[in-house]
Amino acid sequence: MHELSITQSIVDSVVDRLPGRRVTLVALDVGKLSGVEPEALRFCFELVAAGTDLDGAALVIAEPPGRAHCADCGSDFELDTRILLCDCGSADVRVRSGHELLIRSVEVA
Repeated sequence: MHELSITQSIVDSVVDRLPGRRVTLVALDVGKLSGVEPEALRFCFELVAAGTDLDGAALVIAEPPGRAHCADCGSDFELDTRILLCDCGSADVRVRSGHELLIRSVEVA
């Protein structure tokens, strides 16, 4: 489960940036195509944050969809899975977004 190491990196990053500050909320963007499971992050966050300045902080996760462009028909479309097929049947698509894993914001007390 790579979400545990990702969560540890998130907590470490916030603690390093805000030493000694009590964090009440961490907001993340986890793209639908990132390969990261939001529910696993939520589970790991509580464990990893325990005993740190993030202990008890809320974790809010937005899941932006993937976006792609089809080279054959020229359409832009949304992707919710890693199956890279346009509605026209073409697999000649370029992913433009959806791989995000970003700390969007942090709230402190």
